[in-house]
Amino acid sequence: MLKVKTASVMLCVLVLCAGLAAQAPRPSVTTEAGALEGLLDPATQVAVFKGVPFAAPPVGELRWREPQPVAPWSGIRDAGRFGPSPMQRVHGDFLPWTLEYLVQNEVGEDSLYLNVWTPRAEAGAKLPVVVYIPGGAFTEGSGAIPIYDGARLAARGLVVVTINYRLGIFGFFSHPELTAESPHHSSGNYGLLDQLAALGWVQCNIGAFGGDPSRVTVWGQSAGAFSVGALLASPRAKGLFQRALAGSGLSVAARPMQDRAAAEREGARFAAERGVADLKALRALPAVDLVGTGGFRPIVDGWLLNDTPTAGNAAGAGLDVPVMTGFMANDPLLSLPTLSSAEAYEGHLRQVFGVAAQRFRELYPAGDLETMRRVLLESARDRQRVAGFLWARQRVRAGQSPVYTYHFERAVPWPEHPEYGAFHSGELPYFFDNLGVLARPWTPVDRELADLVVGYLERFASTGNPNRPGAPAWAPVDGATPQTQQLGERVQPMALCSPERLEFWRGQLDAAPGSIGGSAGK
Repeated sequence: MLKVKTASVMLCVLVLCAGLAAQAPRPSVTTEAGALEGLLDPATQVAVFKGVPFAAPPVGELRWREPQPVAPWSGIRDAGRFGPSPMQRVHGDFLPWTLEYLVQNEVGEDSLYLNVWTPRAEAGAKLPVVVYIPGGAFTEGSGAIPIYDGARLAARGLVVVTINYRLGIFGFFSHPELTAESPHHSSGNYGLLDQLAALGWVQCNIGAFGGDPSRVTVWGQSAGAFSVGALLASPRAKGLFQRALAGSGLSVAARPMQDRAAAEREGARFAAERGVADLKALRALPAVDLVGTGGFRPIVDGWLLNDTPTAGNAAGAGLDVPVMTGFMANDPLLSLPTLSSAEAYEGHLRQVFGVAAQRFRELYPAGDLETMRRVLLESARDRQRVAGFLWARQRVRAGQSPVYTYHFERAVPWPEHPEYGAFHSGELPYFFDNLGVLARPWTPVDRELADLVVGYLERFASTGNPNRPGAPAWAPVDGATPQTQQLGERVQPMALCSPERLEFWRGQLDAAPGSIGGSAGK
């Protein structure tokens, strides 16, 4: 009988607690545009505000225009769910990227929303702020992707913001008529302008969420890192952030960028091929018919970007702020050829290196086909580290702020697919402290590494220097010592490569044209 009464009492307590939880006030914040009501993350008790508009919907007449101010609202806006992700194709697993790395919610042109996680939703807390720019080759991505959940980072004392920006043709379409109607005589780069608008929103509003607008770190990975490189070089970004972090990554090895004139010709050709006569007709085209069309990307537009970011970096143009940047060990797998024979390998060497092919063979000897494949990856890693170091050396020679580079070599545990190793985007579960988002056989090494790199990130966002007591020392690039920080089972300084290989790659990279470094892939 006593057991029955005890059970009954416990049931009543649980029901009462559930009722009190349901009645608990939701976190609220007032922005310049109006009041927001968010949610509490149940695991961390961090306040979360999702789907917060930072610009007017870029639809109708606002398609291919600079982001416009948010229309104020009355009452309280529900900020308990993500806004639509930018227009893109939504698909299933795209290995090595599983669903946790991909957009899963609705998409639409009305997508200029951001999300905020904060441990103290109160003015005056003055916490460091991290603003994350998603990757996705400028054709996909979203601030709502599961691996970017900011709750655990925020629980470490950061205010975390993830943003959307226009993608593909919606974000980077250029046309002579668009240039003519622009007050800045520019077109294209609308996606980058969205990023600037989001950073401007942060400057005006993040204090109400407990953030410090004088300690903002802009962070991007892949296409997001490409974006960080552009923002660092842009005079329009002055005062919007005080530190920058770029994963996969910033370097002198880059694909060339179009100038505005070339982009306008491409845009005019696109319109002519579809039989569209003018901007009004272009803006009237259904958004779903434009997804996946063209190869539209950031350009040197003469207003947001006056030159390629790599040229600006070498000249000391743009923002002189501390930078952390690095690459994944297997980033090169995105671009390495699939070799079917020794003849294909030799053809690849002749095409890429020309008269320097023989020197490459001496530095990277290979016998059978399997060794040739391994050599290509090994050499690409060396090139990647050297290219990142040269970018950092340019920067420290032209400016005053430090640059910290890294080589992330820890592979996400994945028994079913060991072939991917330390794949592109594989560092994100560690840096976001989100190992639990992926159902993988994590080890103590992974948990220790995640704790370490989050500590580096938190310290960098707070002070501009990732070093903290108890963590392995991380030296900034000094221009004379060719090394980087190894992040993996071992965390320590590491040489870029042998002196002979370093000399080879410096010669190759000095001869190659550059723009923004790194891949613009996932």
